[in-house]
Amino acid sequence: MVLGATMSGFDCDVLIIGGGPTGVTLASLLAKRGVSAIVAEKEAGIFPLPRAAHIDHEGMRILQDAGAAKTVMASSRRADRYEFRNAKGRVLLCFDGAEGIGPGGWPVANMIHQPSVEAALRASLAERAPEALRGGWDMIAFTQDNRGVTARFSTPQGERSLRARWVVGADGARSSVRKASAITFEDLGFEEPWLVVDVLVDDPARLPTANLQICDPARPTTCVLMGEGRHRWEFMILPGETPEAISAPASVKRLLAPWNVMDAVRIERTAVYTFRARIAEQWRKGRVLLAGDAAHQTPPFAGQGLCSGLRDAANLAWKLAMSVKDEADAALLDTYQPERAPNLRATIDMAIMMGRMVCTTSRIGAALRDAKLGLARMLGKLPDGPPAYPPLATGLIMIGSPAAGSYFPQAVASNGARLDDVLGPDMWLISRRALEASAFAPFAENLRHWLDRHQAEAVLVRPDRYVFGTGAANDLKQQWSAALGTGSVSR
Repeated sequence: MVLGATMSGFDCDVLIIGGGPTGVTLASLLAKRGVSAIVAEKEAGIFPLPRAAHIDHEGMRILQDAGAAKTVMASSRRADRYEFRNAKGRVLLCFDGAEGIGPGGWPVANMIHQPSVEAALRASLAERAPEALRGGWDMIAFTQDNRGVTARFSTPQGERSLRARWVVGADGARSSVRKASAITFEDLGFEEPWLVVDVLVDDPARLPTANLQICDPARPTTCVLMGEGRHRWEFMILPGETPEAISAPASVKRLLAPWNVMDAVRIERTAVYTFRARIAEQWRKGRVLLAGDAAHQTPPFAGQGLCSGLRDAANLAWKLAMSVKDEADAALLDTYQPERAPNLRATIDMAIMMGRMVCTTSRIGAALRDAKLGLARMLGKLPDGPPAYPPLATGLIMIGSPAAGSYFPQAVASNGARLDDVLGPDMWLISRRALEASAFAPFAENLRHWLDRHQAEAVLVRPDRYVFGTGAANDLKQQWSAALGTGSVSR
C-alpha cells in the first residue's frame, strides 16, 4: 500500500493508468497536496524516442508545480519565430515573440525532447512519492462501485489488484480505460497521415532557427526545433503513397535533399502518424476520469497536444485532492469537462485552421489562400500571434465577476523568485491589504497593477491559477466556501 492512503481497504486515493507526461504530472501534483497516488504504466521504461516537441509558458508553470521545470528548461530551446511560407518561400503568416516571457512566468514557446521531460517528471515524482510508479503494470480490467474502483493488472510478478477511490485514465489515444468505460469519441473532422523524421544535429548552423510550416501543395512540410541537439521534419503523405514506401531510407533522403542538411544531421527515427482531431463524449463516468490523449487528440500544428494534457492534470489535481480530503463535495469533479472542453475545442479549432492552411494540396486552392493572406497582410489584419485561448465560462467561478475565469499571471521577481513558489499550491486570496505583507514585497507592484486594471479590492485565485472571482475579500471567502459545497474555506 502506498503511504498516505487514507482509509482501510484502499491501496491509494487515486489510481492513474498511464505513466506518460499527463499521468506522472498528475501524480506529482497530488503528492504535493498530500494525496496518495499509484501510476500503473504498462511499459517497463520511458519510450526513448521523441514525440511531442513543444511546451508553452502555461505548461512550464504546471511543470514548475510538478517540480520539473528547471530541469526541462535546461535542455529546451527557443525558436525566434513561427513562419508559414508558401511554395516559393514567401512568408504568409509569422508569429513573433516566442522568446518572450508569457503570463505563466516562463518563455512563451519551449522546444523540448519528450523523453527528457518524462525523465525529469519521474525524478520529481520519485522524490515526492518513491513507491508511486509501477512499471510493467498492464491493466486487464476494472470494476467500480459507489465508493471506489478495483483494477486488475498483469505485472512482472503475476496478476495483481489495486483498489482506489478514483481512477484516471491517462493512457493515451488507444486508452484501455476509455474503451472499458464504453466512452466514444466525437470526430472533429481532421485526419491526415504524415511522415515524421527526427534527427540528431551535428552542425546547428546549417539548420533553420525558426519553426516553419511550408505550405507547398506539392508536399506540405513542417520543420521545427526540438530539445538541445535535435530537429524534426514532418512530410504529409500524399494520395497514392504508402507509409512503407515514404519511410524507406531513399525516400527520406530525397525529402530532406532540398534542405541541404544530410551531412549536418543523423536520422534518429522515422515514423508515420495520423494527425487527428477528436474529443471524448464523456470525461467522467462515475469514479473514472479521462485525461490527456485518452480524452482528446489535437493535430500538432499549434503545438498544444502535450500542453493540453498538462492542463488536464492541473485542473484535476486540486479537485481530486479536495474531494479525497472531504474539503469539497465530489460534485466538484463534475466541473472538469465543462471547464476544460471549451478550451480544448478552441485549441483544436486553431490547430485545424493551421493544419488546413498547411495541408492544401490543390494548386488553385493554394493560390487563393496566398492571395487572401497577402491582402490581409497589406491591410494589416494578420495576427502577430495565435489567438488567445478562451477563459473559463462556466464551472467553479463567480460568473459575472470581473476577470472571473481568466488566467492569473505568475509574477517573477528581479531575483528570479516566482510567485507560485512563494504562495504555495493552494488557493490564494490576494487583497490590497495583504500586499503590505513582506512575502508579497517582490511581487506587490505587479499584483497591485493587476488589481487596479480590474478595479478590484481582492482576487481569489484557484489552485490551477484561474481566477475564481474578484471583489471584497470576505465575500470571496464566502462564495468560495459555498461553491465547494462545504462550510469552511481552505487557507
